[in-house]
Amino acid sequence: MSSQDIPEENLPAAQEHAHGAVSVADEVNPFADPGLPPHEHRIQDIDERAAKRSERAVALLFTVSMLATIGFIVSYVTVPHDKSIFVFPIGHISALNFALGMTLGTALFCIGAGAVHWARTLMSDVEVADERHAIAAPEDVRAKVHADFRQGAKESAIGRRKLIRNTMLGALTLVPLSGVMLLRDLGPLPGTSLRHTLWAKGKRLVNMNTNQPLRPEDVAVGSLTFAKPDGLEEAQEDFQNEIAKAALMIVRLQPGNIKDKRELDWSHEGIVAFSKICTHVGCPISLYEQQTHHVLCPCHQSTFDLSDGARVIFGPAGHALPQLRIGVDSEGYLQALGDFEEPVGPAFWERG
Repeated sequence: MSSQDIPEENLPAAQEHAHGAVSVADEVNPFADPGLPPHEHRIQDIDERAAKRSERAVALLFTVSMLATIGFIVSYVTVPHDKSIFVFPIGHISALNFALGMTLGTALFCIGAGAVHWARTLMSDVEVADERHAIAAPEDVRAKVHADFRQGAKESAIGRRKLIRNTMLGALTLVPLSGVMLLRDLGPLPGTSLRHTLWAKGKRLVNMNTNQPLRPEDVAVGSLTFAKPDGLEEAQEDFQNEIAKAALMIVRLQPGNIKDKRELDWSHEGIVAFSKICTHVGCPISLYEQQTHHVLCPCHQSTFDLSDGARVIFGPAGHALPQLRIGVDSEGYLQALGDFEEPVGPAFWERG
């Protein structure tokens, strides 16, 4: 049904809109401005029953969005992360990923589709032409913009179409819950796990390169050796997490060159063991200067003095490298006499 088939008295009241001046071609301007075509009324503009159908369709889309968001949350909580399903023609995929993708995609699509259908069928579709104006709008233009905004708000019927308004607000309110649920994947609170490593009393120091336990005679004066706890293997699932806290740096100094009393007490025959993890942002330290006993972090040039408790002498690091107390076991191998006394790596919110 077109507007031509509707009696004039049933058509909406005509509104004054600027359609642009129609010009005639001449020598100066050879291209005539045809102006805007006459406005065609939609069926929803002239038939309230059609408008109600569109309103219900928009509300249905917003309602489906709400249900899909609830489905997203339910799927996140109930579907096992290791379950897989067969989906033709994709094949076997994660059931959780499929459920989350389908529900979240449906929720977002229905909000968008509902907004588009609302705009195309119920909001005003009268084309308005306006001349370009300066960026700094004069007061009369600003007043006109405010008036147009109020007119548009009125024509959107958001106050009168309460079903659309309420379901749209419900859909927009529930969709952010999907993002809130994803925050759960940040993992559980660390508790005290950041304060502890695999080092414990009696745990042998194993050379990272040879994978063999270290004896005091294996560490020469002026050398730098990297060690890991005995029993930690690269094939283990949690290797990266554990080595990030337990990586050790072994240096042998002349006992007379050690300035810090606690460092000397925690060493064995001048062999000192410090965390390899920089206390700035956690980079692995690997550069050692034998003459000065300084180690340098290659990331941001934080420098630590291994002869003076590994204190910071340059760079952005906030505190000294943690030292591991070491000794030898009954078979003559270097062993830890406990865990680090303080957290390894950068400071964190529970450092205390």
